[in-house]
Amino acid sequence: MTNYHLSTQVVHAGEKRSKPYHAIATPIFQTSTYTFENTRDLIEYYDASLANIDLEREEYGRYGNPTTAAVEAKLASLDRGEAARLFGSGMAAITTTLLTFLSSGSHLIITDDGYRRTRQFVTEFLERFGIETSVIPVGDDEALQAAIRPTTEIILTESPTNPHLRVVDLPKLVAIAKAHRLRTIVDSTFATPINQRPLEFGVDLVIHSATKYLGGHNDLLAGVVIGSKLLIRQIKETQGILGDVIAPHTAYLLLRGLKTLALRVQRQNETAQHIAHFLAHHPAVRHVYYPSLEDHPDHAIAIDQMSGFGGVVTFELETDFEGTSRFIDHLRLPYISPSLGGTETLVEQVAIIGYYDLSPEERAKLGVSDNLVRLAIGLEAAEDLVADLTQALDKFDPALT
Repeated sequence: MTNYHLSTQVVHAGEKRSKPYHAIATPIFQTSTYTFENTRDLIEYYDASLANIDLEREEYGRYGNPTTAAVEAKLASLDRGEAARLFGSGMAAITTTLLTFLSSGSHLIITDDGYRRTRQFVTEFLERFGIETSVIPVGDDEALQAAIRPTTEIILTESPTNPHLRVVDLPKLVAIAKAHRLRTIVDSTFATPINQRPLEFGVDLVIHSATKYLGGHNDLLAGVVIGSKLLIRQIKETQGILGDVIAPHTAYLLLRGLKTLALRVQRQNETAQHIAHFLAHHPAVRHVYYPSLEDHPDHAIAIDQMSGFGGVVTFELETDFEGTSRFIDHLRLPYISPSLGGTETLVEQVAIIGYYDLSPEERAKLGVSDNLVRLAIGLEAAEDLVADLTQALDKFDPALT
């Protein structure tokens, strides 16, 4: 359905026109296993599987489900991939993908500004199995070139990154990777397929935490990896062994959430841009990280590469740790919570959520200052959010800190 607009694809792509019992909604196939008519039917299924022929049916729930398959087909279409594979969480999508293509003696390159759990997995967990990792500054092409070794297999990055919203120059990244015959994996959770489609730039695999914008309602956990049929087939094999699959009912909730993805992301783009400009001109705000702002280090790349800049605005206040906490406590509309991409606006003091176990010095090395705030915009009216931010900033007095 790639000849249709994305707003049409989120509604129709991946789902059969004719559904059981003439229903308009794809049903939940709540089954753990599947039956065969006879032994010949079973053998034909296995013969087709061994020949890597795409089948319309499954053998066992850990390997696939019709509800899940509809969601995977929709997500593959949206991100311009040949195939997709759903998981029980975004981290499961990342870990299973890396375990598929890395082995003892392999080397991985990852950029520094990004989700802490991903970085922990590659620098701590994979290291136990003899897989080495180099962490390089995002956007530093010289550091990337210098980090490449004969054993390097993968370059892993986010775009935009968490929490500073750096935007990777994807054509340049792909050119470097192809010159060295390396695979590229991009976590595009913050962008969604509405704002950016890394596969169109030649990236090999794109990953989303579907918990965020794709689900969109703060009521499910899921992850997805999208790419070529060949790569996804290999990931599927690993998933069948490791077993981190998504439940049929969760897949249904994700399918339902995707129907409004284009509308939600468009609204969140608009509101976030409005709030970013408001914060950038407020005297109590030291700095705002948002790709549409001209002082963002990757502004030109974002303008070139993205059709929208996302619903997350990160900013630093003119205060310290305690002052930042007081500001957040004065807010009335946003919930203090991790995550992003849902209907409710969420706010977090980054130094606490995700990094509280580290010292201020350790956090500083990761670029996480005590006064860093991440605001994940929901679907509230922009005027109401600005008014709430204004009253909280008015009550918050940098002179008191």
